[in-house]
Amino acid sequence: MRTRPGRIRAGLSGALAVLLATVLLSGCSQVVRGEEDLFARPYTGRFYDDPPQAKGAPGTVVRSELVPGQPGGSTAWRILYRSTDLRGVPVLNSGMLVVPDGKAPDGGRAIVSWGHPTTGSAEKCAPSRSVDPYVWMEGLTELLKQGYAVVASDYAGMGVPGPDSYLVGETEGRNVLDAARAAREFLGSAVSDRVLLWGHSQGGQAALFAAQLWRQYAPELDVRAVAVAAPATDLAPLLRADIEDVSGVSIAAYAFDAYSSVYEVPVDTILTPAAAAALPAMNGFCLLTQNSALHDVAKPLVGGFLSADPETTEPWAGLLAANTPGGTALPMPLLVAQGMSDKLVRPESTTAFVEGEQRLGTDVTYLRVPGATHGSIASKALPDVLSFFSAHA
Repeated sequence: MRTRPGRIRAGLSGALAVLLATVLLSGCSQVVRGEEDLFARPYTGRFYDDPPQAKGAPGTVVRSELVPGQPGGSTAWRILYRSTDLRGVPVLNSGMLVVPDGKAPDGGRAIVSWGHPTTGSAEKCAPSRSVDPYVWMEGLTELLKQGYAVVASDYAGMGVPGPDSYLVGETEGRNVLDAARAAREFLGSAVSDRVLLWGHSQGGQAALFAAQLWRQYAPELDVRAVAVAAPATDLAPLLRADIEDVSGVSIAAYAFDAYSSVYEVPVDTILTPAAAAALPAMNGFCLLTQNSALHDVAKPLVGGFLSADPETTEPWAGLLAANTPGGTALPMPLLVAQGMSDKLVRPESTTAFVEGEQRLGTDVTYLRVPGATHGSIASKALPDVLSFFSAHA
């Protein structure tokens, strides 16, 4: 069933929005159980049931439904659309599409394709499966006010069945580009081929890979600019540096499990027996929405998760390097925002990435934000992101 553009009037779930903003702005990874219940209220409809086959043209929308609670003056849909993974195998993606109401400008609206930060890796952790999916789309209200159509992939393996995609750069990048294709296919002349990429953390890695892949994978799009906040760049040092706390263990569990599945590498070549045994449980929990349960499993593994250094142990070192963005000049302007109080994606790592891109010839704007944490950097950088997009759209 395919529902074409219409209008729904409903109020954004204010309590959930305020709670998420409080958690993100504080940079806090701890959420009490009562708050988790509010975050984790699941979508209860049938939209994700019996998904259609994945085979077909990437960017084709195969199912949609109108979603209430959208920001005022806009219309929103859940969508299922076709994409591919890093090997070109067809996959089905779920996501969100939100568009300002009213007549589109001549030539159509520019599209912002959003890459979300880590929410987990299980199907149920997809942002679009939340009862209030809008709170996961950082900057949504402001982007809509600027007249953009905003589309957000859940990434493969989330929302509906598919291969793991957590920190698998080429899969995420293709999913982000195909989300823009889906917006064009679904909205027709209301949107243009002009695309802006925007992502935070894991989504920053996804947006950077989309930028790298664009001309080869989706040359019919006109990708004008890419903006990222605290992007996951140099993956091996990132995972090693953060492994001594519960958040680092949680993220590493998602990553090593995904790589083991996608590349068919046994996890016992990099993880301790206790860590390997805990992976199925940890990957069944979502970040933020099930933090208490996730941390109950992760805490005993702090200091005893890795059995070897992922930066020097093959094939893991090579896999992490292959999924690290950079090493090639981007053909569009890049804005990178980094919080100087970020304890997860460290400023020195992002600075090294920026300097590498500048040496290659990428047009980079580097925004260092004093006091910003990993959770707050996207919102603090948003005014600069909007100005950057306006200059290049």
